[in-house]
Amino acid sequence: MQIPEPVQFKGAPGSPYTRKMLAYLRFRHIRYQLLVGDQTTGHNLPEPKVNLLPTFFLPDEDNSLQAVVDSTPLIRRFEADFEQRRSIPEEPVLAFLNYLIEDYADEWLTKAMFHYRWYYQADIDMAGTILPRWTAIQAPEAELQQRRAYVADRQISRLYVVGSNDITAPVIEASYKRFLHIFDRMLQRHRFVFGARPSSADFGIYAQLTQLAKFDPTPAAICMEEAPRIHAWTDLVDDLSGNSAADDDWISLQDSADHLKELLSEIGRVYAPALLANAEALQAGEDTMTTTIDGQPWEQPTFPYQAKCLQWINEEYQRLGNNGQGQVDALFEGTGCETMIVR
Repeated sequence: MQIPEPVQFKGAPGSPYTRKMLAYLRFRHIRYQLLVGDQTTGHNLPEPKVNLLPTFFLPDEDNSLQAVVDSTPLIRRFEADFEQRRSIPEEPVLAFLNYLIEDYADEWLTKAMFHYRWYYQADIDMAGTILPRWTAIQAPEAELQQRRAYVADRQISRLYVVGSNDITAPVIEASYKRFLHIFDRMLQRHRFVFGARPSSADFGIYAQLTQLAKFDPTPAAICMEEAPRIHAWTDLVDDLSGNSAADDDWISLQDSADHLKELLSEIGRVYAPALLANAEALQAGEDTMTTTIDGQPWEQPTFPYQAKCLQWINEEYQRLGNNGQGQVDALFEGTGCETMIVR
């Protein structure tokens, strides 16, 4: 069933995935209606199976309204339904690399976002104060103070879910800083990850940076000190409705090797071992994954969704065929990303 416009969805400014989809829809020139907080009241909207933001309300094959979450498959559905200004390169190898980098942003960079927000007191104070006000701007101050305590206590208690603790904090923070420098160098060569046209990987990276570079005090200060270009880029990506979307705006596959090598090496350095250890622990029936990432110990609860992420990366790889796989193998060689591919 074709998605009707305006697209209706529920979200919040402090949700990186809400910001990802907002920027994506603006670039694509797809009309939308964002519902925040109690703006959903009276709309008689279906509830999602898992309460995540953003939640889109889209028709199924029988034209019944369904609550749909998960930004990556949502973008693929929009890519299929709307022809203009697509954000996934047509070249199959570039499309695969786009998928991988988007996944890294969604699943690894978000560790840094969650870690900084709920690990340091200045960030806890900021998020605890502002997040409740975004969804209940007219609430009495006493109620907002109660919400602040509830939100902070709940989220701090969930730090372990993303692997944030005193042991893993140095790994997360060092990876964030390396990413800033790598991405800064990439932006000096091209406006976006794959050239002059934004991809879904750009929107995935942007999503986390709306919080890391712009909202949470500790990582935002790091960004301003070490990579102010990224602070500015995040502002620009917020609304790319006027950006070009010509077919020749994509980088060539030949030019992508040097342009992406550093980022692929960072993905192979931290995200690949996390995905592999998680999948291995789940296969063994364990509740906790224990591994070494970047030469340091890492421990966190197993995460079934990220086992699916590894599976989906491999499914995308298998779709390439022998020629495309060979090109990816050459790009991956020595980066650590090659360890994710099941032979």
